[in-house]
Amino acid sequence: MAFTAKPYCSTTAKPPTPAAHRSPSGPSPCISVRAAAVSPRARHSAYGLSAAGNASSSTVRLRALAQRTRAQPQQPPRRRPEYVPNRIDDPNYVRIFDTTLRDGEQSPGATMTSAEKLVVARQLARLGVDVIEAGFPASSPDDLDAVRSIAIKVGNPPQGDDGGAHVPVICGLSRCNRRDIDAAWEAVRHARRPRIHTFIATSEIHMQHKLRKTPDQVVAVAREMVAYARSLGCADVEFSPEDAGRSNREFLYHILEEVIKAGATTLNIPDTVGYTLPYEFGKLISDIKENTPGIENAIISTHCQNDLGLATANTLAGARAGARQLEVTINGIGERAGNASLEEVVMAIKCRGELLDGLYTGINSQHITLTSKMVQEHSGLHVQPHKAIVGANAFAHESGIHQDGMLKYKGTYEIISPDDIGLARANEFGIVLGKLSGRHAVRSKLVELGYEISDKEFEDFFKRYKEVAEKKKRVTDEDIEALLSDEIFQPKVIWSLADVQATCGTLGLSTATVKLIGPDGEERIACSVGTGPVDAAYKAVDQIIQIPTVLREYGMTSVTEGIDAIATTRVVVTGDVANNSKHALTGHSFNRSFSGSGAAMDIVVSSVRAYLSALNKMCSFAGAARASSSESEVPGSASVQRAE
Repeated sequence: MAFTAKPYCSTTAKPPTPAAHRSPSGPSPCISVRAAAVSPRARHSAYGLSAAGNASSSTVRLRALAQRTRAQPQQPPRRRPEYVPNRIDDPNYVRIFDTTLRDGEQSPGATMTSAEKLVVARQLARLGVDVIEAGFPASSPDDLDAVRSIAIKVGNPPQGDDGGAHVPVICGLSRCNRRDIDAAWEAVRHARRPRIHTFIATSEIHMQHKLRKTPDQVVAVAREMVAYARSLGCADVEFSPEDAGRSNREFLYHILEEVIKAGATTLNIPDTVGYTLPYEFGKLISDIKENTPGIENAIISTHCQNDLGLATANTLAGARAGARQLEVTINGIGERAGNASLEEVVMAIKCRGELLDGLYTGINSQHITLTSKMVQEHSGLHVQPHKAIVGANAFAHESGIHQDGMLKYKGTYEIISPDDIGLARANEFGIVLGKLSGRHAVRSKLVELGYEISDKEFEDFFKRYKEVAEKKKRVTDEDIEALLSDEIFQPKVIWSLADVQATCGTLGLSTATVKLIGPDGEERIACSVGTGPVDAAYKAVDQIIQIPTVLREYGMTSVTEGIDAIATTRVVVTGDVANNSKHALTGHSFNRSFSGSGAAMDIVVSSVRAYLSALNKMCSFAGAARASSSESEVPGSASVQRAE
């Protein structure tokens, strides 16, 4: 008779794994102790319990075991296999393909600037992702430039590197046409390991109603475009049959066989509409593995949407069935209900690897929390408190019974140690910043948080930091990130805030006076009234800029606790048809939304900064900067005048 101990997923506090079951590549973060045909007395002894089950003594013994485990030298983790596009030397290794900067940015209002994308890409490299899908270069010149910048600065070893730094593959998305593929290659070819990811729909509903092509025509296009991508000099080409979950199986096997012959190195199987159940998706992957001729010459990948809340489960089912690349996003962001969440997939593999046939990844999980917060800050999409792994309540225990168990032994109610995802922040144990902190301390904190900025950017940031530090007793990591987002990672400055004054109260209308500096360097002033000080300030801004704008979302949060907390504001706006963009999957034009964020200790100032951030993104995207540079393009009115 065998039994299994309940696992506690922690590399720092857990009962030791018996030597007979310890992995040769190092201890698993989740333990599984098995014994055969043992008596009840022996079972108790295995856990340090007496036959009578003395609870207090068992707690002491468990703590002692955990302490001894922490004191033991840890074996090094398994090494990441050398990258070869169409094979992985270790059959248990799973590549992590992050599409936060492409699919994740398709979340409404999640538009990031090129500078923000570069910062996130650098952090993804530190996290250890194998492939970064940096964008859809054909969608706009801005996206092409952003992907090219990432390919150059993140897709190559840093200066002075001795070969030890991890350099991810940089990937660009394209539809199955020459224009898209040319744009993708132009953007990613500067990376050490470039990849083109091209796709075409294969389900009957898509071929008939969207593509208006026969199955034979779709196969011909896919085969030709994969071969064309290879002919450009790209040795790493990924192909996706869009809506594979609803495609005819025999047709799917056929088109995959043809693109392998044409040179595809990775076959990505997307559940485009999040329709399949885990056992269905696992069966789909295993069927493809068994029935596709030439499949041994390519890597099978998964891309699961979360429309039914099953993206993570489907991804893990695909991995267990043979997929060795998993496409995910940080915090699960993405179109509609989002994508499979990187942190959930990675920690499930790390925790339950023994049930997934020993699979492992190259992710440094201690960077998960930092990466999650960075993406939240730059995308403006904050996770719900109960979000698995990275939510604010993920490690919070309010129930008295749970608290009692946690105080006695953390493994009673926590399957993951917060330390494993880097949850313990340096503010709690290291440098505490305040008004007396100098440049060296502040710069060290930025590096610790994963931000690399130029000397000029640092001086601009340090000036803002000092303004805040004079008013606060303590400046937290969250304050630092909010100020960075507001000061450094903003779009090209076309309109900037010089001053804002607002009055409000229980009697009379709220009024606001706003002074902006325009693209020509001239100051302009406008006054307006509104239902509140923020509404009045926004109307004054509209009078100056005179761009048709609809405010879709407005939200404000307090970065930290206390009366002196920094307020961060996030807005989402839309404009006119000049702001249309191309959808990565459908190719249809849509009215693009633009998000903006601002931070200040004054809520009106924070709100105006956020509004201007969104408007500047809109102006940059539409090419309005050039039109706005002449005075005639910014007409005055009775309530708008030049500052003397």
